[in-house]
Amino acid sequence: MTHTHADAVLSKWRFRALLLIVMVSALGYLGFSLWGGWHEVVTALLKVGVIGTVIALLLSLTNYLLRFVRWQKFLAQLGHRVYWQESLRIYIGGFGLTILPGKVGESIRSVFLKNHGISYPESLAAFFSEQLSNLISMLLLVTVGLWAYPQAKPMVLILGALILTILTVLQQTRLLRAFQIFAKQKLPARAAHLISSSIEIVLHSRRCFSLSMLLYGIAIGLVAWGAEGVAFYYIMQVLGSDMSLQTALFIYAFSMLVGALSFLPGGLGGTEATMVALLMLNNIPQPQAVAATVLIRLATLWFAVALGVLALSLPARRQPA
Repeated sequence: MTHTHADAVLSKWRFRALLLIVMVSALGYLGFSLWGGWHEVVTALLKVGVIGTVIALLLSLTNYLLRFVRWQKFLAQLGHRVYWQESLRIYIGGFGLTILPGKVGESIRSVFLKNHGISYPESLAAFFSEQLSNLISMLLLVTVGLWAYPQAKPMVLILGALILTILTVLQQTRLLRAFQIFAKQKLPARAAHLISSSIEIVLHSRRCFSLSMLLYGIAIGLVAWGAEGVAFYYIMQVLGSDMSLQTALFIYAFSMLVGALSFLPGGLGGTEATMVALLMLNNIPQPQAVAATVLIRLATLWFAVALGVLALSLPARRQPA
């Protein structure tokens, strides 16, 4: 794909993304804030203040940068090295389209990586590896919170079994190849192509899931997402809550997990509703719960979208000689 073609694709995606940002943020978040009490949201924002906002944004930035370091490592495992400044622009640029459904927005990175000699199956394998590492990291953060509740400990065991099952399936090359052949022979052409392409991506990603790389990816994910969880905890403390860090990490991670599994754009709706409900279950009044949810989502999701749109507007950086 030529740079001109990539730019054309970018323009279309950027236009749609900006429309969605305006519509969703203006209607959805305005309505959400009004439901909880606009006055309470403004009061909470003033209470957090400039310093508090900067701290929350820096913790979110820590999340993005750590995940970028892991992204570079995954690309290297797949046999590719992209000049870090250009790779960072591409990686952050994917956040600009986060609000498109089903993570399809972030996969726009593949269009730009194609210009650097990285095939779509390989770049999508890196994307799949990143998302799986995020999923496992989120599940582990959730289990940390669930462990505090004796009645929830069976769920911890179920989540642990789920993680082991996912990792075991990824290592079954023969099984995956057999399923790929079965799909090509028995299923309609379109379904067979989709399944076959998905299996190719998974097989490529196996290079990112050796034991050492697996531990590396999960560790990065725990620290990265934990940083945003700490930002949520900090906001709750500033707003006067005595919530423990363990509980705050659980609420944040579980809400993000629900939003991700909903396949809604950016987890919009699912994440917010879950977070407010969990906060209210922990004796946080509804107005304060809504205010805290709006603030943390502005400092995480919408901060990422803003950085992504900015990155997409920057010119490509050439690889130095």
